Amino acid sequence: MKKKYQALVLAVVAVVLVGVLLWQGKGASKTDRYEAQFTDVFDTVTKIIGYGESQEVFTEQVSELKEQFDYYNQLYDIYNDYEGINNIKTINDNAGKQPVKVAPEIIKLLKLGKETYEKTGGEVNIAYGSVLRLWHDYREAGLEDAAKAELPPMKELEERAVHTDINNLIIDEEASTVYLADPEMSLDVGSIGKGYAVQQVAEYASEHGMEHLLISAGGNICVVGTKEDGENWRVGVQNPDLDSDEEYVQKVQLQDMSIVTSGNYQRYYEVKGKRYCHIIDQDTMMPSEHMASVSVIMKDSGEADAMSTALFNMDYESGKALVESMQDVEAMWILNDGTIKYSSGFSDYLAQ
Repeated sequence: MKKKYQALVLAVVAVVLVGVLLWQGKGASKTDRYEAQFTDVFDTVTKIIGYGESQEVFTEQVSELKEQFDYYNQLYDIYNDYEGINNIKTINDNAGKQPVKVAPEIIKLLKLGKETYEKTGGEVNIAYGSVLRLWHDYREAGLEDAAKAELPPMKELEERAVHTDINNLIIDEEASTVYLADPEMSLDVGSIGKGYAVQQVAEYASEHGMEHLLISAGGNICVVGTKEDGENWRVGVQNPDLDSDEEYVQKVQLQDMSIVTSGNYQRYYEVKGKRYCHIIDQDTMMPSEHMASVSVIMKDSGEADAMSTALFNMDYESGKALVESMQDVEAMWILNDGTIKYSSGFSDYLAQ
């Protein structure tokens, strides 16, 4: 990732961590709170906060989790090859040629993508890679040289949109293969890949005795258990108005849950003074402009990641109707004028 773009990501992480303090009551604990951070997976800042008997113990645990993150980052990468690994890029490179044998973690992710497509009426489409790649290239060029920033030609967007039919994504679970029937199509799992990886790492942590943990990867936060003192983790949702004096618009408290935010302030570039975010509305093939941000609370981080993308691409009324029709899903919308809207059960998670 280019230094300029990396600096941008560092500056605008969608959801920030707040109130993560070890209780200092008498006899509270024999362990201490530690924090680790790295920036070389999923093009974002990843933070891990937890407790351990020593810095050495915590460092060993983080090392294990980092290995898991590295693995999923390589599997879901659409830009780079890795020796001995068939990843999403490998599938794209073989579009229209032959099925590609892949790891079960890719099969599960792509199945989630198909299920999400159906649940959201196509608002999240992991087969939209050909269009997203064009926007990515123009955004990168605009960040490299703002004076020459341009929008992709609509004609080329329309030509590429023809090759985004998710039905051409053929998954053979028995053979563990994936085939793209359209040679011009490509997958982009950016709407679900990071959240899915966060969820898998959190489950790995829980299975290996890491009972009090908070994992943050950009706008994706997943908490394992509570803080060590039994209190819920408190998470602040960033104000999408980066010029505001108020850094957070709301705080929520979570236990064994995830909160994921999609917003227009996370990744973007400007053309002739107008900001264009990285989330593309398939109805217009242009960056979505329905709202400033939307945050989704769900048990599963991968599902929450997908749902936040879907809701960001829908108007508030349609999005709220979808959320209210589903169980165990809550959302908070921040509209372009700063108005905040909630689903009916979101207040249950608001921090006092």
